[in-house]
Amino acid sequence: MPSRPEKPRLEPEKPGPDKGDGDKGERKVRRCPICGRPAAEATRPFCSARCRDVDLNRWLSGTYVVPGSENDEEDEK
Repeated sequence: MPSRPEKPRLEPEKPGPDKGDGDKGERKVRRCPICGRPAAEATRPFCSARCRDVDLNRWLSGTYVVPGSENDEEDEK
């Protein structure tokens, strides 16, 4: 009877730069909250000055709002 070819042995997947397993020293790739590209160190957490400015405009124009009521209990003190 002919011998069967051996099945290739699969090695466990090693964590890549965006797949941390909790070890110190590995960095998880942070994504830009505006476009999803990898963040740049100079404009972190954004990928560029443009995305940073888009986010600032959204805060200043009222697109982003922190939830709360007009008359919070802390204001009444």
